[in-house]
Amino acid sequence: MPDVLPFYKLIILYMLSRVDFTLTKIQISDFMMEKEYTNNFLSLQQAINELIDAGLVEGNYIRNHTHLNITEKGEETLSFFGNRIDYTIKTDIDSYLKENGLKLRNEVSVLSDYMKASTGEYEAHLIAKDKGIRLVDITLSVPMEETAISICDKWQEKNQEIYQYLVSQLF
Repeated sequence: MPDVLPFYKLIILYMLSRVDFTLTKIQISDFMMEKEYTNNFLSLQQAINELIDAGLVEGNYIRNHTHLNITEKGEETLSFFGNRIDYTIKTDIDSYLKENGLKLRNEVSVLSDYMKASTGEYEAHLIAKDKGIRLVDITLSVPMEETAISICDKWQEKNQEIYQYLVSQLF
């Protein structure tokens, strides 16, 4: 069986080059599995990790998800080797991103994470972005980890309401 890692890497680079927002490892894996470009999740994860290690892709870990974006070096590499991606695969990717772009963007535009602060409290960090611009960036300090987790979970559900409330009260 030929080495599939270069194939996976080119597809990943192409996908990341076609969006103006980050994609998560899960989003890329879902596409690859759905289109049956792979049935080997571990090899796909290896390809992503090698792209990160080579500096072709930047990975940011945020609350159980790794958000990926292509680097300048990755764009350069794709410009050299992108012609090795079959036209039908490029068409599949472009169609998938066109059909699912809004959903994919929304999944990565609302972020929440928490950490234990040096004071012993927990800080819930909440972000809402639109087209890469941070609309809201809030950090709340709370005494208990469970509260921080709850805040992060509720932010995912209620961020629009909270943003609208803040805007209506502050403007």
